[in-house]
Order: sequence, then structure tokens, then C-alpha cells
Amino acid sequence: MSDPVLLDVDGTEVPISSPDKVFFGERGETKLDLVHYYRAVSGPLLTTLGGRPLLMERHPSGAGGKSWFQKRVPTSAPPWLRTTVVSTPNGTTADALVAADLAHVLWAVNLGCLGFHVWPFHAGSPEVVDELRVDLDPSPGVSFDGVRDAAFAAREFLDELGMRAHVKTTGSRGLHLYIRLQPHWDSYQVRAAAVALARALQRRHPTLITAEWWKEERGSRVFVDYNQNAPHRTVFGAWCVRPRPGGQVSTPLAWEDLPGVVPDELTLATVPARLAQQGDPWAGMWSDPQSLEPLLELSRRDLADGLMDAPWPPVYPKQPNEPPRVSPSRARKPTES
Repeated sequence: MSDPVLLDVDGTEVPISSPDKVFFGERGETKLDLVHYYRAVSGPLLTTLGGRPLLMERHPSGAGGKSWFQKRVPTSAPPWLRTTVVSTPNGTTADALVAADLAHVLWAVNLGCLGFHVWPFHAGSPEVVDELRVDLDPSPGVSFDGVRDAAFAAREFLDELGMRAHVKTTGSRGLHLYIRLQPHWDSYQVRAAAVALARALQRRHPTLITAEWWKEERGSRVFVDYNQNAPHRTVFGAWCVRPRPGGQVSTPLAWEDLPGVVPDELTLATVPARLAQQGDPWAGMWSDPQSLEPLLELSRRDLADGLMDAPWPPVYPKQPNEPPRVSPSRARKPTES
């Protein structure tokens, strides 16, 4: 293995061990190449991640090797590293890494972190969620063209509500829409808004989009995963590199670029040049926070019409007004008389 490299990152020394270790097999990019990538995109990266807790996805042997998710920062971490307490649905707490600056990101990269999953709040105000994340997840049989159609359908509906959404690739098969929120709502309210949005989109585009939690009911449609907004949930970060052999990046896009984009071509090898040429397509999002009230009004209307809450993931305690947590095919059928 090559000798360690000691980086000066805006006045903080960050050691990079085994800098020539190959992390991405498709083109042979190394740990140091990943460091260079994050330095190249550090401006927009820290605009989106800065000050937020991060769940680390560690792949110390590179993409395709042994991996695990890590909430807790190890006790051997340097004293300058900033952490914050985060909770799990069952109340367990952990000291999580905060994306305080680029040195914190590169410290995690040195540990083999090939994925950053981001909480939707800042470490200093965990009670306030300031992002609604719309996760468009393709069911089996749905192409990226279908996901793209769903994204434009969601944008059109949100525009009608006076809400402006911004789009990014996930680094995999789907798309994420982000809505920057005014600092007035908690995670339960944001999830309720996401449920209402998913149901409204299904009503409007029933053959393209589904809000059905149970996979057996989704068919070949794009699932709007509202539970990605549940308390304590994280979403893969913008500008972050996925642990795939091709080093695909979860890349923010301008809406006018979405029709021609090929997600697998957006990698740590191509995204820095794209950013330098086109700039940050999300630059205007941060000065334009949105109200959640239009979607909360839809949620209140659904409940008034007799709809129950949508199902929660199994790791969460049973919630008020939640339907039974059993798939339709396993639900007990009424006994015939």
C-alpha cells in the first residue's frame, strides 16, 4: 500500500491512509480520487449537507466489498470532529458525524465511507425539518423514462400548489425531489404532507404513480416513498458518490436537463466538469423556502374524507389512526357464515 497523505483542509490536518487503494473498479478510481472529487464539489456539497448529521455507509475495501451502516462516530475520532446526538425509532441514541466542513467529510472518506445519508434537519435544531424529500422509487418493470415522467408529473402538481421542487438523481435507478421548507414544521407534519402528496399523485396518474406501501399492490408503477420523511429517516445526499463500481453520483439537475440525462453517466469522473461548466442547479433553492401548508391542507382533507394514515415501517411504534400492519394477501379474511 502507498504511504499516507496528510492534507491541509482549510487549516485542519486530515490524514488519508492507503490513498492508492482502488475504491471503484470500473475505471480504477482510488481513495485519493474520491478525496479530489469532494474537494472539487465542496461548495454545493456543503451548501446541501453543511451542519446536518450524516449516516455513514462504510465500504473499507471499496465498492462491492464488505459494508455496513454506521451512525456512531468511533471513540478514536480526532478531538476537532463535531458530532450530534441522533435517535432511532425505538429511542436508541448515537453520536453521529456532523457535516461541519469539508474536513469532516474527508475524515469519513478516509474510513472508507462511500455513501452519506443525510438527516433532514440541522444539528443545532433537530426539532425542525427544513426539507421535504420526494423519493420516486421505480417498481420492477419501470424504466428510468417512467421515473422521469413521474418527476415531471409531481413537479406540475406542486407548481399548481405554489410549491417549487428541485430534482436530483439518486445515483441509482430513481429520482429525488427536494422542497426547501420554512422552519416551522416537525418530521410528523412533513411525513403527513408527503403521504398527501403521494395519494394526490396516485389519484391524478393512477397508471404511472402509486402510494401503496405494500409491494404486492404497486404493480409496474413508480412508488412515492412517503416514509422517507418519517422521523429519524435519512436520504442519500446530494453530490455524494454511491458505492457502485462506476462511482455514480447523486447529482442535482436543472429541470430542463432532466429529459436528456443518463444517470449512470453522472460519476465522480464527469460531475466536477459538469458543475464547473453549468454551475449549481440548486443554487436558488436555499434562499426560497416554501410553506408546507398546501400539502397539509390536502392531508387534513384526506382525513376528513375518512382516509386513515398510511402504513409506517415495521421498526416504528404503532401510530394513531394507522391501518393494520399486514399485507393485504396476509390479512385475515372475514369468516363466511
